Amino acid sequence: MQTDQTTRKLHTILIQLAKRQDELAATEAAATRYWAPCPPTVLGDRTAATLLRAEADRLATAS
Repeated sequence: MQTDQTTRKLHTILIQLAKRQDELAATEAAATRYWAPCPPTVLGDRTAATLLRAEADRLATAS
């Protein structure tokens, strides 16, 4: 069914986006000196990744 394919594709895209957000956060956190405060964008990227995964999970369980 077309809807199932679309749902699977969207799930895959959401997971890929979440992974990219995690990578961005990790890269920026690694570039930050240990004595410096963590940039707010790291928290933002991690939060975005969490929300993207939650939406992917919700989508997977709804179908």
